[in-house]
Amino acid sequence: MEALLHAARYTGYVYPNETIILWGILIVIYPYITGIVAGSFTVATFYHVFGVPRFKPVARFALLTSLAFMIFVPVPLLLHLGHPERALNVMLTPHLTSAFAAFGFFAAFYVILVMLEIWFAYREDIVAMARDRKGLLRQFYRALTLGSDEISATTRAYDAKWLKALAITGIVGAHGLHGYVGFVFGSLKSREWWGSDLMPAIFLVSAIISGISILIVLYVLTSRFRKTPIDGACMKGLAYLLWGFLIFAMVLEFLEFANIVYKGREGIDTVMALIAGPLWFGVWVLQVGGSVMAFFILTYVIWRGTQDKHLVVGVTVSAVLVLLAVLAMRWNVVIGGQELSKTMQGLLVYVPPVWGREGVLIVATIFALPFGMLWGLTRLFPPWVPNQGQLPEK
Repeated sequence: MEALLHAARYTGYVYPNETIILWGILIVIYPYITGIVAGSFTVATFYHVFGVPRFKPVARFALLTSLAFMIFVPVPLLLHLGHPERALNVMLTPHLTSAFAAFGFFAAFYVILVMLEIWFAYREDIVAMARDRKGLLRQFYRALTLGSDEISATTRAYDAKWLKALAITGIVGAHGLHGYVGFVFGSLKSREWWGSDLMPAIFLVSAIISGISILIVLYVLTSRFRKTPIDGACMKGLAYLLWGFLIFAMVLEFLEFANIVYKGREGIDTVMALIAGPLWFGVWVLQVGGSVMAFFILTYVIWRGTQDKHLVVGVTVSAVLVLLAVLAMRWNVVIGGQELSKTMQGLLVYVPPVWGREGVLIVATIFALPFGMLWGLTRLFPPWVPNQGQLPEK
């Protein structure tokens, strides 16, 4: 009876066991959060690795954002599992040929790496707060010093050396973490909508633009809340970064779609019916329309050399459009692939429930939790006060 209540509407010829769409919006939000992790970390690497000074105002904030979202990446998967208490079995009895099993190792490696990088980025601040704070906070920061409270030119050079090494390693870790998500979908040959060699690259580049976008929005909002001026050079740098990666994302998505149409394999008519039917709003309005509009706004802002308030508004609006476009892309891939019947002669229509474990409210709560974690992290490790161990200005 429960299966009948959750059965998706369908048209055409559909296998009976396909009327239940197993991967719901929990699996949609999972790669979305993972993408924000990789994208925000990318911004930090432009400062810590490549030494681009205009990203200094958001470099440490980007690291905290990446960690806050990374902590909640496994939550959608755990809620989706029938027995989440068995999740650690993946680590205890590794199955290296499974892409899903590899996630546990990727996630654990990245969390450790980004925590180490944050420690080196904040070591000087931690030492100072261990001296200045009182009570439990003082004990907390003193424990974080790990017995190393020396601040000198030698220790600063040592911290900078390790910070750069960890950031370089993190480029592989963060991007590999999300690239494997695209690899999972791209390797599933049973779905015409998924089995594409471009899928890992598309997921990775779209992850980067979503992370840059969330960082732009958070930087603007926190600056308004703190009543501090927004760094114009930093905003323009983020605009260039978002604009460049957005071009790559749009080109890759176009190439993937053109490849599917050009091959014209059996069932292409059903694919086109899916795009014109259940997915038309998500594909043409949110994903394509949002990306194109963001591209033109950023192009205009960069071309005209917009400054001050108009720069902030234009870049922020573009960032919001990109966030919606990437979320729509995740929906179109995860849900859209399951709305294609394996007969390639039928379509299903998925309507997410509001309540329950796979409901909209649960997913909205999961997405809100990283922001609360980020708020707590910024209280413990203020990202806006530059320490002396950072890279010198150029």
